[in-house]
Amino acid sequence: MGVDPSLIGKNLRAFQMGINAHDRENPTHSAYGIGLAHYDLERMGFDEGEEVLPGITIHADGGQTGNFRVLCDGDHAGELEAEQAEVVEAVSTQPATIPVGAPDDTPR
Repeated sequence: MGVDPSLIGKNLRAFQMGINAHDRENPTHSAYGIGLAHYDLERMGFDEGEEVLPGITIHADGGQTGNFRVLCDGDHAGELEAEQAEVVEAVSTQPATIPVGAPDDTPR
C-alpha cells in the first residue's frame, strides 16, 4: 500500500519551514537533515539517508512519533545552558511578603 502523496507533500512543506526557521534563528549553523522516529520514517515510506530536499537527508532518531527535528552541525547545548543561566539569575534572592485574604475594613 502506497503513501498518500498529499501526506508526503505536507510533510516536505513542514520540513522546509522548520529548516528555514532554524537557519534564520541560527545563522552560524547549517541544517543537514530531518530526524524522525523510526515508526514515522517507515510509515511515510522514507529510507534512512534519503535526500528529501536539496542537501537535506532523513535520519531515524529516538524522537517522539508525530514530531520531527531539524538536524544541524551546530552545538545547541551551550545555548541551552546560557538560557538556563539567565533564568537562574532572574530569581530573587530576597523573600517577598504577599498579603493573603481581604483587608480588615472590608464588610463581611
